[in-house]
Amino acid sequence: MPGLRPRGPHRPSSGARPGRLVATGFAVAVGVGTLLLLLPVSATGRSATPVEALFTATSATCVTGLVVVDTATFWSPFGQVVILVLIQLGGFGVMTVASMLGLLISRRLDVRTRMVAAASTRNVGLGDLRSVLVGVLRVTVLVEGVVALAVGLRLLVAYDATPGEAAWGGLFHAVSAFNNAGFALYPDSLMGFVGDPWVCLPLCAAVVVGGIGFPVLFELYRHRRARPSRWSLHTKITVLATGVLLGGGTLFFLASEWTNPRTLGALGVGDRLLAAVTQSVMARTAGFNSVDTSAMHSGTWLGTDVLMFVGGGSAGTAGGIKVGTFAILAFLIWSELRGDPDVTAFDRRVSPATQRQAVSVALLGVAVVLVPTLVITATSPHGLDRVLFEVVSAFSTTGLSTGITADLAWPHQLALVLLMFLGRLGPITLGTALALRSRPRLYRRPESTAVIG
Repeated sequence: MPGLRPRGPHRPSSGARPGRLVATGFAVAVGVGTLLLLLPVSATGRSATPVEALFTATSATCVTGLVVVDTATFWSPFGQVVILVLIQLGGFGVMTVASMLGLLISRRLDVRTRMVAAASTRNVGLGDLRSVLVGVLRVTVLVEGVVALAVGLRLLVAYDATPGEAAWGGLFHAVSAFNNAGFALYPDSLMGFVGDPWVCLPLCAAVVVGGIGFPVLFELYRHRRARPSRWSLHTKITVLATGVLLGGGTLFFLASEWTNPRTLGALGVGDRLLAAVTQSVMARTAGFNSVDTSAMHSGTWLGTDVLMFVGGGSAGTAGGIKVGTFAILAFLIWSELRGDPDVTAFDRRVSPATQRQAVSVALLGVAVVLVPTLVITATSPHGLDRVLFEVVSAFSTTGLSTGITADLAWPHQLALVLLMFLGRLGPITLGTALALRSRPRLYRRPESTAVIG
């Protein structure tokens, strides 16, 4: 009709983009944590430098575990509490915590808050977000409480810890493990417990439960009596890939370090198996180590790089490109080798959009790791294998280290800070938060081919 113009697609304002709000929430948490750690009361001796405070706050909020100062000796009890709170906020998701507080106070969530929390938890349905948030809280309290009790009792009974020390040690390591953070109250992490299954196994269980992803946990609980064939494709892929990587990682560490006298070679057979299981679990972005990582063979470092880069499950506390991404790429390659027209997984066709997302996440991850690795290697005295390990550990928010983190120059440490932040939010989430929303196209261009290989 004359005088009327067709309306273009609705484009929400930048303030309505959940991804940007999530990124802002993490940045605010890092900033507040940095200021608190700069206070004299946060350290036992000298005050922390700005880089030390920023690095520690980012590592805690992004649940990484890389450190430039020893957590147990440098930070005071107040500073350790700050770190623990940042770990909990980071693992739970800053925006999810904000939504949970609003739920508990007002018993209702507005649409915008639900969108923000959904972006943080990777939950695509807004209608059941209330139950999701309550479930997340319940799982967190239950797992952390049980593991804190188990580890605390073990410290009290077997390691002559006072009741206060045992309680604090159990709580700190339980929260750190469930959130896949890897911060420890011992200078050698878990090396003093390398042969103690009563400490290592509860922490490993917390790492796996926290890193597998809340959607998977909820589905396994809701359908606990159902056969695995009734699970969703996401749950099947996550559970299978997690099991394969954990088992494969254990065998890899046993094979590569069995005769190394500075790691597994100095242990008995049972302790070697326990240490290999622990290392395989912790390489899934947890960051604890029960054997000396710096003493491992360079080949073991490379294999650990792969495990760290893959990471854990989506919407969990683990980092990396996620096991779902890794599995989709594996199914894509297998289908291409077989000449299948479609990519299938467990008798289900994987959508082209999911395939593109998996390829994008993996390639962006490689690019984010490659550039700082080249720069740091060229401008530091450390070798490529050690630098690559640190960079992958930072990007995947794992926290394992070959021991060079504190020796890096401050510009290199700031590069790791940025990597931890990017790794926690994820390349796709950060890109969505910063980029403008794409416009829908009303046409498709002609199809063509290019020579591959």
